[in-house]
Amino acid sequence: MQSLARTAFQSVSSDAMPLAHEACQPHLAALPEWQIVEHDGIMKLMRRFAFRDFADALAFTQRVGEVAEQAGHHPVIVTEWGRTTVTWWTHTLRGLHLNDFILAARTDEVVE
Repeated sequence: MQSLARTAFQSVSSDAMPLAHEACQPHLAALPEWQIVEHDGIMKLMRRFAFRDFADALAFTQRVGEVAEQAGHHPVIVTEWGRTTVTWWTHTLRGLHLNDFILAARTDEVVE
């Protein structure tokens, strides 16, 4: 089976709907460190990454930013001393799309 990180990024049509919570579960199972959080009624995919210091957290943030730029899909990234929190969701859908899970998997690869 193809890894989620190697799944082709999909274009999001104007009539696309966000994934329902149940539809997210198989993708979430492939990303055990990630969790679905809800903020202002919008489901988002979030993970905190721990680092030795601010410099390592900042370097990771830069690498995630490069992945995001390449995909043209941008997360919220909060960088603090010793940790970075990454939150993916599809802004235009106001919820989650397969692309968010793909980019979460690619984010996991960046940290490895």
